[in-house]
Amino acid sequence: MNMESGAEALERCLARIADPQGEGGRTFVRVFADQARAAARAWDTMRRANLPLPALAGVPVSVKDLFDVAGSVTTAGSIALRDAAPAAQDALAVARLRRAGAVIVGTTNMTEFAMGALGLNPHYGTPRNPFDRARGLIPGGSSSGAAVSVTDGMAAVAIGSDTAGSVRMPAALCGLAGFKPTARRVPLEGSIPLAASLDSIGPLARSVADCALVDAVLAGEPETGLAAVGLKGLRFAVPATLVLDDLAPAVQSAFSRALSALSRAGAALSEIAFAELGELASINARAHGGFSVLEGYAWHRRLLEEKRGLYDPIIAARFANGAGASAADYVDLMGARRALIGRANAATRAFDALLMPTVPITAPPIAELQGDEAKWLATNRVMIRNPFVANFLDRCALTVPCQAPESAPVGLMLMGETMSDRRLLAIGAGVEALLGSR
Repeated sequence: MNMESGAEALERCLARIADPQGEGGRTFVRVFADQARAAARAWDTMRRANLPLPALAGVPVSVKDLFDVAGSVTTAGSIALRDAAPAAQDALAVARLRRAGAVIVGTTNMTEFAMGALGLNPHYGTPRNPFDRARGLIPGGSSSGAAVSVTDGMAAVAIGSDTAGSVRMPAALCGLAGFKPTARRVPLEGSIPLAASLDSIGPLARSVADCALVDAVLAGEPETGLAAVGLKGLRFAVPATLVLDDLAPAVQSAFSRALSALSRAGAALSEIAFAELGELASINARAHGGFSVLEGYAWHRRLLEEKRGLYDPIIAARFANGAGASAADYVDLMGARRALIGRANAATRAFDALLMPTVPITAPPIAELQGDEAKWLATNRVMIRNPFVANFLDRCALTVPCQAPESAPVGLMLMGETMSDRRLLAIGAGVEALLGSR
């Protein structure tokens, strides 16, 4: 990120947020204009004085509305928390961003309580996908505002959460890079959970290099530069189970295009059965909907008792499904996950990364999904099918755009092994350069 003047960059972001013809009002829940201007001026003063600067000095960053920002109420895209006390301190991820010089522009809109892949929000509105504003396409969720804040120049980078693809899905549908780290690398303190067993914190940005820089900051690791890995000789696996089923034609075409480019570049592509993926749906079904429902209900049950009428009815009903689960159901789910992770690790150990479409469809219109619970739920299941694999298997995963020019955005997902995050980002940078997606 090259930032010659943080103040100038910030003013461009604020102008785009305030543009009455733009998406700012649906993208941001709150904007910290005065605080951001003070921070940007401070970093510019240090820059003019030739003082040492941290990696993100003066870079405008948006933060999803489930991370605490000191002095602000964290509402997680809901009105059920609007009367909560302001946060006493920043979430640890936000604190690390500030120490690295990030200028926090504001908190971004999201699917209520992160419980959904579409990005729809009946309380704060739904930001429209940048690809086709006239048709009003969904941005993807749950980090909907995060993606649009970057595509529309309201922030240079955004921070989102990813429990079943909530960073990667909006990044893919909006034509961005998005990274889900191995969950344990980035601390969750100061964020409202969905499913603590799966929750991850990651960046959405215009390039893999920017994602890598911000990931290092979030993980508290050295902010070294990212050198793209050469693709010749790399071993990629393409799973035949689940993740290639029922792809939309545009997704199938873009994915095939990406595989052909990788093969021409000298990468070795192997189709593998990876039959373990076929067990995911049955595991979740036996557990009343999986970790998001069981762990989500544990956090929400008292709030649902008091304020269910303030929830989006679809979101409330999904959390309430956890009421019928037992402790034994939860223990069984954890055991099934451990066993599946062990077998999956053995099946993919020989490969540098796995390849699959990030999302099986392109973005549908918002109007087709609003007020239609059955279609909302069906589309949600389709959206999370592929990205959820990485969360359940405790892996890192990256999405990069792979569509042809002028076509609807499609994401190519690279999934690495557990804790192979930096290696995966370097590979992803090479793939991004090959595909010419940025």
